[in-house]
Parts: sequence; C-alpha cells; structure tokens
Amino acid sequence: MNDAHRPFSEPTPLARFIAGTVVLAYAIIAILPLLWIGLTAFKSQSDAVAYPPKLFFTPTLEGFVDLFTVQTHQTHDFIAKLPPPTTWYEKMARDNDMVIAGPSRVVERFTNSILIGFGSTFFSTFLGTLAAYGFSRFRVPLKDDLLFFILSTRMMPPIAVAVPIYMMYRTIGLYDTRFGIILLYTAVNVSLAVWLLKGFIDEIPREYEEAALIDGYTRLQAFRKVVLPQAVTGIAATAIFCLIFSWNEYAFDLLLSNAEAQTMPPFIPFIIGEGGQNWPAVAAGTTLFLIPIVIFTITLRKHLLRGITFGAVRK
Repeated sequence: MNDAHRPFSEPTPLARFIAGTVVLAYAIIAILPLLWIGLTAFKSQSDAVAYPPKLFFTPTLEGFVDLFTVQTHQTHDFIAKLPPPTTWYEKMARDNDMVIAGPSRVVERFTNSILIGFGSTFFSTFLGTLAAYGFSRFRVPLKDDLLFFILSTRMMPPIAVAVPIYMMYRTIGLYDTRFGIILLYTAVNVSLAVWLLKGFIDEIPREYEEAALIDGYTRLQAFRKVVLPQAVTGIAATAIFCLIFSWNEYAFDLLLSNAEAQTMPPFIPFIIGEGGQNWPAVAAGTTLFLIPIVIFTITLRKHLLRGITFGAVRK
C-alpha cells in the first residue's frame, strides 16, 4: 500500500519507529533514578559516596540495618568487652564499630503512611463519588460556580494555608493526630475526585438508571447497582491520583505532625548516620516507601489506562 492510499489513522513505519524510540528513551530516563536508588540501598556507606560512582559493588544490607535500628559509635575496646552478637545484623553493626541501641521509628512512620494514605484516599474517593453523582444527575443551583469553586481549592499552594491550618489544628486538638492528617488530605483530594468522577459519571447513559427506577429500584439502589459498576474504571483511576498525593505529601505533614502522626516523607530525609547523611539507609527507606504505591498502581493499571482515555474517542 502506497502512502497515497494509506488510511489517515494508520501511522507510517517511520512514525512508529520514532514514537517507539521516544517512549523507550522516556522510560529509561524515568526508571534510571529509581533503579539507582534501589542499587544504593544495597551499597555500603563508602560505596554510596564513592567518586566516580560504583556500578559494580558487593551487595550488603547495611542500609536496611541502619534504617531499622538506632546505633551508636563505640571504640574497639568497648566492643571487645561486649558479649558475642546474637543476630546477623548486630554482628554487621559491630563490624562497623557500631552498637545497636534499639529499634528506630521507621515501622511506626511506615504504618502512619499506610493508614493516612489509604484512609484519606478512601474517604476522598467515597465523598467525591457521591458529590460527582449529585452534580451529574441533579439540578444543582449555581452548578458551574460551585464546580469552579471546588476546583479553585487545588489552585492554592499548600504554604498559603499552612499557617492558618496549623493554628486551627493546635486550637481544636488535631495537631499530630492521624485523624487530623487524614481529614486534611481528604479535604484537599475531594476536589480532584469530584472533577474526575463527574466526567466519568456524565458518560454513563441516564437511560440505565431510568430503566432501573421503572423496575422498582430506589435511587440509591440504582446508584449502587447500575452506576457504580460502570464507574469502577473512573473510581480506580481517581483513587490512584488521590493516593499519589497523600502518599507523597511533605509540607503539610512536616508542619502538622511531630511524633505520633509523622509519615515517611518527612522522616526519610533526616536519617543521619555516623559522619552525616546515611545515604544507604535513605535509599533503603525510599525503596520500601515506593513498594506499596507501585503495587497499588500495578494492581489497578488496567483501570488507570482505561480511565485516562475514557471518553476521548466517541462513536
């Protein structure tokens, strides 16, 4: 088939090659930093700061041991007087002239990230679905103005409202509480959820609900049995975007938490080892921090790919 009779929608081999090359180059550029972080997590402190950077090294779990424990530097004479180490990680610490003083708070911080991230994602998606259904199906006075107001809440930088929220949280007792952080992240994410989900629900024909109502379903039953199953794609895509924001949020959590509700983003940068920043421990914490969001995104990847293209092609 020559170019004159080639369908307009069919790309040429050269176009496919260029597109594939661009996508591959972008994938390599995007994955390379994550791969380097993963490799650094298994390096020793000396290998992590070596120049030029080492691509080949002897893997070690020192970074993970430093991440999960609190260690103090001691002299050789002091370490020689101690009883023999009972665990492999204790022996690893002593080989570096360190003594384990106890566990770190990384497990608590990671648990906070799980509870706050997924908790706020659930509530923002739940409330966003109900609000989006109301805007899509009912006559709401000043609908366009309300939707614009909801969207405008995402236009403000966090620092613009950080101080008033901090003062309010200190006054009402929500400072450094998981519930307070979940409530704040839900309030920030619900605007995004409403706008995304309204577009999905608008694409669902009203005739399906009308048929269900004629068959004797209540409005709530029609919503639960007709609309929700068809909106699963949009709900999953919205949940991913909401979780990414909650999971990565740094400024609000740094300001509104201190000990009890602190999550991983403010905790990881301040992992200090002997002589300064412990880069293997930082990389180990970052690697562990990436795992839940990667698993969640991969699990819902089909919904995400369908969600971002939903409604783009109309018959």
